[in-house]
Amino acid sequence: MSRRTFLTSAAAASAFPLPALAQGFQVDKKFTPQRVRFAAAYAPGQILIVPKAHMLYFIDAPGQAMRYGVGLGKAGQEISGTYEVGSRKEWPTWRPTDAMIERDPQAYGRFKGNDYVQPGGPGNPLGARALYLYRNNRYTFNAIHGTTEPRSIGRSVSNGCVRMINEHVMDLYQRVPVGTKVTVL
Repeated sequence: MSRRTFLTSAAAASAFPLPALAQGFQVDKKFTPQRVRFAAAYAPGQILIVPKAHMLYFIDAPGQAMRYGVGLGKAGQEISGTYEVGSRKEWPTWRPTDAMIERDPQAYGRFKGNDYVQPGGPGNPLGARALYLYRNNRYTFNAIHGTTEPRSIGRSVSNGCVRMINEHVMDLYQRVPVGTKVTVL
């Protein structure tokens, strides 16, 4: 391990108290950001999401990655395949899709029949940052984003998006430029 890698790893680890706290909820230590070895076959600069493990890996050096715990889509709402980060936003605005409103009118009824968009901020379901997923230059209505529901990390409960603890998505956001390849296995 080089001195530079060691210092970068130490700085990243010190940014996240273990276990991470979010709104009074302790996230299981296995879902906190960790530097891990990774298959050298994957080139640096890409994201790999492993749904069965509820983990997101940002490969940032040959054979190395930052690993983050995530919440994923519930049954019937899972995503898979290859995407790219088409845009990014700090404190994003949010509006559920028409399909979400139709599937769960009790949760999203306030959005029915209007064009209200929830402003960004601590109470917004997308949390502190969003990395919007595109395929063939078109937005897929899915994103990697923060959450107001930290208990969802390690579970499959979302409408298809990839959820992260806000502090964790803020760390990932600074590492990931537009155009980053994202593969969901």
